[in-house]
Amino acid sequence: MQIYSVCWISLSLGVFCAQTQLMAATPSGQDEVEIIAQDHKAPGLSDAASQGAVSASVIKHKPLQRPADVLEFVPGMVVTQHSGDGKANQYFLRGMNLDHGTDFATTVNGVPVNMPSHAHGQGYSDLNFLMPELVQRIDYRKGPYFAGEGDFSSAGSARIAYRTRLEQPFADVSLGQGGYARTVVAGSREIQDGLHVLGALESMHHNGPWTQPEGLRKTNALLTLSGGTAAQGWSTSLMSYAAQWRATEQVPQRLLDAAVYQGQPFGRFDSLDATDGGQTRRTSLSGQWHSQTAQERVQLSAYAMRYDLDLFSNFTYQLNNPVSGDQFGQSDQRSVWGGRASKSWITEGQEGAFVVNTLGLDYRQDHIRLGLFNTAARQILSTVREDVVEQSLLGVHAENATTWTPWLRTVAGVRADVWRAQVQSLSLAANSGQARSSQLSPKLSLILGPWARTEFFLNAGRGFHSNDARGATATVDPVSGSAISPVAGLMAARGQEVGLKTQWSDQWQSSLALWQLDMDSELVYLGDAGSTEAGRPSRRQGLEFSHQGVWGQHLGLDMSLAWTRARYTDNAVQGNDIPNAVQRVANLTLTLRNAHPWSGSVGLRYIGPAPLREDNAVRAPSSLTLNLRMQRQLRPDLDLSLDVLNLTDRQNIDVAYVYTSRLSGEAAGVEGVHVHPAEPRTVRVSVRYRF
Repeated sequence: MQIYSVCWISLSLGVFCAQTQLMAATPSGQDEVEIIAQDHKAPGLSDAASQGAVSASVIKHKPLQRPADVLEFVPGMVVTQHSGDGKANQYFLRGMNLDHGTDFATTVNGVPVNMPSHAHGQGYSDLNFLMPELVQRIDYRKGPYFAGEGDFSSAGSARIAYRTRLEQPFADVSLGQGGYARTVVAGSREIQDGLHVLGALESMHHNGPWTQPEGLRKTNALLTLSGGTAAQGWSTSLMSYAAQWRATEQVPQRLLDAAVYQGQPFGRFDSLDATDGGQTRRTSLSGQWHSQTAQERVQLSAYAMRYDLDLFSNFTYQLNNPVSGDQFGQSDQRSVWGGRASKSWITEGQEGAFVVNTLGLDYRQDHIRLGLFNTAARQILSTVREDVVEQSLLGVHAENATTWTPWLRTVAGVRADVWRAQVQSLSLAANSGQARSSQLSPKLSLILGPWARTEFFLNAGRGFHSNDARGATATVDPVSGSAISPVAGLMAARGQEVGLKTQWSDQWQSSLALWQLDMDSELVYLGDAGSTEAGRPSRRQGLEFSHQGVWGQHLGLDMSLAWTRARYTDNAVQGNDIPNAVQRVANLTLTLRNAHPWSGSVGLRYIGPAPLREDNAVRAPSSLTLNLRMQRQLRPDLDLSLDVLNLTDRQNIDVAYVYTSRLSGEAAGVEGVHVHPAEPRTVRVSVRYRF
């Protein structure tokens, strides 16, 4: 299906929405303010139909299995896990297996989460340090249409902002199955006129449903100073996080079918390597400052970060080393610093035209030491490769947003990025070298309306993600020793979108987006093998629909549906389906709020099937998960919450892959499906005391 042949779908629906509004529009009221805060930006505040925002009032009503689950408030986003809960999650959006973060850019308090040239995977995005209770707002965008978004944002981006003050200090204690125990203590106060301090501490232990206890131990801390006003203010934050865990990795479906391994029963929560797992630390210092007048707006931010990871995995068991096993270790130690600056000039043109011109700059510098080792029980047997990487990315963007008439806006922008890297290979000198790459990315958006609270959007743009620096200088495969060709530092993507957004009434809002994303190559750096895998050109097309609203004062509805068609475009004989491209995603949440003393939600998540091979001969099954949260205020300073995750106890899988592995007793490697199960029904109880 070509995207241009179905554009009339969105246009026709928009006309219907507009006609409905003309017949049934009601005066604006307080409920409209609530709906805007609840989810997507209302008409007049967005540059694309797929752009939106999520407020803290929405997040607090939904149970979260893991911190990164807050990204599932982005319509069409899927967050899963194929390893231990201390490792970055697996993300899926718009028919893309984002792996651990490639092509979706995330920041927290202005600090980037994605890690370029990472030991395990390009764009590695570990959000396990996030404290959902402190999230003030999530602003998300999808597609390469925004000049201010750079590396890793081809599929989308999310900017997560923490609170700088709390209404009351609180202590939250949660207990649950699988040895789950979590404590969060947070509070803020004004230490002098206009100067506020906020502090938070988190501690968590969790073993999970796994036969081998996960032993997750996590500590987390935040300290924020802030001052000023909405017109001119500043904040600075110190964040520190550490975790260690044991991982139960994915296992072959053939083993689960047999249900016996080496004469012993084997179940879906059993492990094939009891020493998989890892430990990580992340510490950052960041600051933000802004100033806004009627004529201009200035924003500045800067950050410095220290990050460490030691990760041990075994996905193929005894394929390469029947004696010691195939476990490998990955080490990433880095120092990062960077910042962003932008200035906007706001002017009123002729005949009522309203113009905002913006210039911006962002810069990031990473100093990294990386290692890939063959290991057994976390002990190094040999070195596959070891490197020191210095890399930087400088981006400059300019944007013009003009309101030509009350019903016509345009946003035109251009972005220029320059990427540089220097790699010193400590294990193979031939893979040392320097690399440089640059890209110019034009962007254009056309916004029509609103007519009866309905807007239409046309968006187009070019984006990119950076490739691993080691792949840009390597000339010898570190495992086979064969000659390989270096790859480009930046990989281009081109996207288009047509959509609409309508405010049906003061209580109901909908959006529809029809999009297309083309990539020059699905090139990826294989951190598990230390080499670059050449990819094929691809095209993804899809349709997204979301709807939010409230009935009366107490019942809210949040619904999103996403359908995607993903194909390689070179028509190779092995097939054109893109493995792990999820084709359908749906979320439906009913929320009870302000029904004192009760509140809560029930949410249904559907993840559709996906091809696991290019010929579509093997497919991952769909999954359906029902989650429940019930909250009761026992007294003004005390709340009790009950979360039931996977309420119906379905035997879903989080991820599935097709590859070759070898178990003990098998004469050779066997290609087949490997799965990581989703967790069974899990009950957690929380008590929150406000001081």
